[in-house]
Amino acid sequence: MTKHNLWEWINQYEQKLNDIALNIWHKPEVAMKEEYASNLQASVLEEAGFHVKRNIAGMQTAFIAEYGDGKPILGVLGEFDALPGLSQELIAARRPIEQGAPGHGCGHNLLGTAGLGASLSIKEALEKGEISGTIRYYGCPAEETLTGKVLMAKEGVFDDLDACFTWHPAPITAVWGSSTLAMNSIKFKFTGIASHAAAAPHMGRSALDGVELMNIGANYLREHIVDAARIHYSITNGGHEPNIVHPEAEVWYYIRAPHREEVEEITERLKKIASGAAMMTETEVESQLLAGCYDTLSNRVLEDVLYHNMTEIHSPHFTEEDYQFAEEICTSYTQSQKRSVMQTYHAPDYINRMVLHDSVEATFDQGKIAPGSTDVGDVSWITPLAQCLISCWPVGTAPHTWQSTAASGSGIGLKGMIFAAKTIAGGLYDLYSDARKIEQAKMEFETRTKDNRYRPALPV
Repeated sequence: MTKHNLWEWINQYEQKLNDIALNIWHKPEVAMKEEYASNLQASVLEEAGFHVKRNIAGMQTAFIAEYGDGKPILGVLGEFDALPGLSQELIAARRPIEQGAPGHGCGHNLLGTAGLGASLSIKEALEKGEISGTIRYYGCPAEETLTGKVLMAKEGVFDDLDACFTWHPAPITAVWGSSTLAMNSIKFKFTGIASHAAAAPHMGRSALDGVELMNIGANYLREHIVDAARIHYSITNGGHEPNIVHPEAEVWYYIRAPHREEVEEITERLKKIASGAAMMTETEVESQLLAGCYDTLSNRVLEDVLYHNMTEIHSPHFTEEDYQFAEEICTSYTQSQKRSVMQTYHAPDYINRMVLHDSVEATFDQGKIAPGSTDVGDVSWITPLAQCLISCWPVGTAPHTWQSTAASGSGIGLKGMIFAAKTIAGGLYDLYSDARKIEQAKMEFETRTKDNRYRPALPV
């Protein structure tokens, strides 16, 4: 079974993969509640002969599916969580299926399914004796809350991998060479003393005052952190009736920066601001770290393997119907909005003139930083990892929007997903066939991590 036979197998399995992706799209589930998607994927792999272990790291929707024996052990990361509030019909206009319900605005219905398809095809090659080793598919929940892979990493489930691949839906097809922002998700809960706000305000100590003073301090902090860092917050508990001095209040912060150590430094400074706000208001404050992820570490050896396969396959083959649907979606944003979205990918300017990106770009974002965060970063600090972006949305479509939700359930998204499955399958096949590539990837990884070894950001 050659690599091209592998791709032909995926072609023959295409309808099954499309059905899986669309079933997940039609039943979107938010982080840690992905019971349908997780069970569907795990059952498909189990029926194919994979050994499936569920309930990883105490998460009911996390699983690991493994086939084969011995080294090398190669991994594929899958995701399947949806986003709250992005319910959307499969049309090129904003129309929720159910108001306020979730939707697949980040294309994770496609992401995990492509990884599943690649893993199944590699199983076929292992079974025929064309290659040898172990393939391992990770069903990772809660990427959107940046917790799934972090908790799995704490369990050590990635530690014995020789290399790992993943991908993400996007409005462009290219190897993903840029890093992402490391991040902390942390809540600060202030506790004060209740009192009548009119008759005896002097008897109370306002927790809400503590939150507001903390936010003021955080806003002044913004001037004194690295330019690429971001601090954003939401008041999750602002108290109750105005005639009560609020005894409890809470604020939720995200802290992002290009490197893990920068996030930790900014977090410590924010904690000092919280303590200062509590001192000024004579309240108490406690913090709870909900999630903490790393920046993403690229691996050029593995990225070259993916790029070689992408150019061999050529590109997703979109139909006239796909282009028409994409053109209709593109009318929902301006040219400047389209350009600004593509700038976040560091994409070449000429792509802005396209409706669908239907070619493969050489890596253009090495050494740059994407503005988002992902727990894929944690895995990249444990084992050599590479990922690619595949055109599943019209050019200029931002993630986490109704437009990306609609595209992720359309023929555009499905064709991109099949291209991703072939890319990852081909990359895995090349690594199984050439142990030198794995050793080169490991050497690069060791060089880049020798002075900064991974330790989970979440407390034990």
